[in-house]
Amino acid sequence: MRLGGQEPGLLGKVLGFAAGAVLLVLVFTLSLLLFAVLVAGGLLAWGYLWWKTRHLRQELKQQMRERPPEGRVIEGEVIRDSESDESSQR
Repeated sequence: MRLGGQEPGLLGKVLGFAAGAVLLVLVFTLSLLLFAVLVAGGLLAWGYLWWKTRHLRQELKQQMRERPPEGRVIEGEVIRDSESDESSQR
């Protein structure tokens, strides 16, 4: 729906295209800026938490060096052959 009721001429089309291109570049630039701010904020938050918990990490490492874990720790893998399990159940 046009206000004047006329089709835009060549100048109107060129100006409309130019305005759309400028708007597209502006939106893209603002999205990059927002992304950079969010990444910087995330890095600052991670650095803050890392810095604030450094004493806790050092204490945990020291405790692990001083006292071995209690109980019996068994580490390994279990390989299960489904064919042999079926034949042993029969």
